[in-house]
Amino acid sequence: MAGRIIETMADVAEGTSWLARRDAGMARALDCAGLPPLRRRPDGFAALRDAICGQMVSTAAARAMIARLDAAGLADGPAVAAAGDAALVACGLSRAKARHLRGIAESEFDFNSLRHVADAEVQARLVALPGVGRWTAEIYAITALGRADVFAPGDLALREAVRRLYGLPDRPAVADLSRRAAAWSPWRAVAARLLWAYYRSVREREGLA
Repeated sequence: MAGRIIETMADVAEGTSWLARRDAGMARALDCAGLPPLRRRPDGFAALRDAICGQMVSTAAARAMIARLDAAGLADGPAVAAAGDAALVACGLSRAKARHLRGIAESEFDFNSLRHVADAEVQARLVALPGVGRWTAEIYAITALGRADVFAPGDLALREAVRRLYGLPDRPAVADLSRRAAAWSPWRAVAARLLWAYYRSVREREGLA
């Protein structure tokens, strides 16, 4: 069964308060960045499409791809299934991403089936889809399903945020960050939100936003 779901800013506030009381680094991040945003969106094909667009590219590049897909009317599964790869590539997707996205659309995957299953089952079902790896499944679980205790240790921004926040010499390896994040359970997804907000705040101060 699904665990705690982050639905409102009250949930985010509860989670950040819990984290800040138990982890000095999280308290520093909260002081620096303030309460992080909710980062929720409707679940379904479009949410997974956008996560796939975000694979291995900058946030700006992902947003540009998503905007072009929306402008081309390629926001839902049937439209993407009917489109040729050329139409998706014209929106900025790589040929591999275009092929994977069409494969998911053609599979008619039941996104509603993810709403009430355990976190591990969500990720297992998603990574069985073409082009969906662990990071993509975790981002979907965090942002589209609101799972409170999911983290994305392979996320580059989270790894860099942890390096800066805790004064580490290098970005932590994925396995190391996963072990560190265990201390943030049952609010690992709120920890991710806070770390993303902290990273953005630091970059803005450095003039890199």
